[in-house]
Amino acid sequence: MPYLIVRNDVRTNDQAGRYGRDERNSPEILRSSATAETWDAAMRMARAFSDCGPVRSGRQRVKVIRLGDV
Repeated sequence: MPYLIVRNDVRTNDQAGRYGRDERNSPEILRSSATAETWDAAMRMARAFSDCGPVRSGRQRVKVIRLGDV
């Protein structure tokens, strides 16, 4: 089953707007992405993305998303 690994910016509360995050009108800024076929490979890639400075300082985050059968 494929997985998508993304690294994007963390938004502050003032950037989220009055009603929370609106991904249609103001999506998160995507910094990098990759795909993996297995959970173990996805976790290894997520750890590699997490090793960069902005993620370690809390300005960016890494997400692993299961895509399902494509």
